Amino acid sequence: MIGFLGEYEATLDSKGRFLLPGGLKKQLPEGENRLIISRGIEKCLTLYPIKTWESIVEKLIKLNDFDAKVRQFKQRFLGGATEVEIDSAGRMLLPPSLKEHAGLTKDIVLACDLDKIKIWDANEYKEFFDKLSPEDFSKLAQDVMVGDGISLS
Repeated sequence: MIGFLGEYEATLDSKGRFLLPGGLKKQLPEGENRLIISRGIEKCLTLYPIKTWESIVEKLIKLNDFDAKVRQFKQRFLGGATEVEIDSAGRMLLPPSLKEHAGLTKDIVLACDLDKIKIWDANEYKEFFDKLSPEDFSKLAQDVMVGDGISLS
């Protein structure tokens, strides 16, 4: 897998379900209909394929629970993490507490992030990009990519 790519719009129904867009469904591993959903670092939700989640859990287990920052991070990151399933109609149900946490209303955006998929309220997603000017993005790219010795060209 080269990673999840693209942005997809979807609409939540009154029960908190949405139809997983076909272009995104094609990118899931063959036969994969179970994912883990949790709070995102930003004001969004994050969907993880099971294998990606298992790799994260392996790292989290190794952290020192006697460190208060570790406990705080794990509680925030793992709190509400839930296994969700794509039903036979291709829909996914969002847990109400997570939906509320991300401020999801009716229109959502599923934004791919290589090994995971972020679920944003459509307005929040637009604001996220509106806040960063092209100049600020250029500086951010310089700091992140060049600082790590990576070139995009």
